Amino acid sequence: MDDVLRLLLAGARLAAQPGVTGQELDRVVDRLLVRDPAVDSDGQAQEVLRGLLPSLWEGGWQPADVAHVVRRKVSHRAARLVAAVITDQASAEGVAGKAPRAWTAQLAEIDGEARTVAGWWRAEEIAPAAAWRDVLRVIGLLRGLPRLEQLLPPPSGWSAALLADSSWEDVVDARALSRIRGLLAKAESTDFEAEADALTAKAQELMARHAIDTAMLGPNGGGASGSAVTARRLHLDDPHAEAKAAVVQAVGTANGVRVVLMPAFGIATLVGMPGDLEAVELMVTSLLVQVSRALAEAARTGGARARSTAYRRGFLYSYAQRIEERLTEARDQARAEATVTYGAALAPVLADRQAAVDEAMEELFPSVRRRSGRMVDPAGWHAGRQAADTADLGDGPGRLAHGG
Repeated sequence: MDDVLRLLLAGARLAAQPGVTGQELDRVVDRLLVRDPAVDSDGQAQEVLRGLLPSLWEGGWQPADVAHVVRRKVSHRAARLVAAVITDQASAEGVAGKAPRAWTAQLAEIDGEARTVAGWWRAEEIAPAAAWRDVLRVIGLLRGLPRLEQLLPPPSGWSAALLADSSWEDVVDARALSRIRGLLAKAESTDFEAEADALTAKAQELMARHAIDTAMLGPNGGGASGSAVTARRLHLDDPHAEAKAAVVQAVGTANGVRVVLMPAFGIATLVGMPGDLEAVELMVTSLLVQVSRALAEAARTGGARARSTAYRRGFLYSYAQRIEERLTEARDQARAEATVTYGAALAPVLADRQAAVDEAMEELFPSVRRRSGRMVDPAGWHAGRQAADTADLGDGPGRLAHGG
């Protein structure tokens, strides 16, 4: 075995050990610098990293998942490293013409200028030692990742028939969601509160109507179809990723979407009907922007206590609880109004859809269990509920919107 390869594997094993110090890792880094000061000039690190990807794909990981976990566990810079290797592999294997659209969309999302380890090092303009440390940490992390639930077909399952049968991707009304996304983007970018309220209210109206009309009039309208249920992963960044996941859980619960959290990786898996998943993700994004602003304001006016970890965690958990209450009330109001249009047929259709989601959830996560919340600051909890009471759910601050 080549000296560089031997050092890469030994260094990766060391980097993966809990509590390893920088000084310990640098013993390997110093030896790599002697043998390859130009950082992967012969491409061996590139080959090691590329060689890890197939088993990750077969183990349920997707490109965006890998980039996210490296960013969370190592650094943003290291995430750009693994993105470069993923992009290089995809290009070499012609993935663009083989993969489902959801897979290629992730590749486009993580794509950067670099394609190799050496190219990444030059683009980052960092010292060779820092680059080698990142390489060892990323290899060590990727080698130890567990298997995940398979939400998309892995490369071994791609075929012309799969690409031709894209019905599972087309059940969402792209035009409606494009309008909703556009309205929310404008609402978040405007400096005028009244305009933002109006835009968000219109987006929420479209969400609610789209969800109910899809249930009654869509391809499976009038009856549930387990095959229509899908799942996707939502990535949560620190700080307080687990507390932020409570917001995801709140929005999901109010909209018929089941949520499973992997706290170690900051990943929430959403299980539900495609349109509901889209709506939940859009709403979560908007609410996390709002709660971040509310937390910043609390920190500005509340002194040192409001900047503590316990306070912020309590704020987020309380915010999530109150948001769930408000969204559930809004959902019930929307369903009452829809019953005027669809009559007694609405309730059993919605019940059948929820049963299909629950069944899919049990198949994907047969051993899932509930987690209890951590200790929180009572003042943060109270402040979080106050912030949730004024959060804009679509009809302006403090008013209930129609939920799907």
